[in-house]
Amino acid sequence: MPATLFHRFVLTIGFLSLFHVAYSAAQHRSYLRLNELDFTHLPLDVIIQAFISLFVIMYGVMNVAGDFKEIKASAELENRFWETFKNVPSFYTFSHRGRFLNPSYSSYKGDDE
Repeated sequence: MPATLFHRFVLTIGFLSLFHVAYSAAQHRSYLRLNELDFTHLPLDVIIQAFISLFVIMYGVMNVAGDFKEIKASAELENRFWETFKNVPSFYTFSHRGRFLNPSYSSYKGDDE
């Protein structure tokens, strides 16, 4: 499912709500310090808003992230043949010391000497 404008909006609202929860928690702590009260817990509305924001963000991320791949490693390797496992292009070396050791070495195919 492609990420629609609605899902991005939901994700943005979730993050804004989570930032508001953090600001409310900091505001509550500063209120307790000013009134010299002990901190026991956050107010219930802040905790509820934090959980709702968390679930809204999870919903938005799952729809914006796109399709997930399988975790199984064999799912990606099912279509490969045994001969292709030894053929690793990242180990190809085209610039090596052979041209310096042999004066008649030609690095280009089709060069006539």
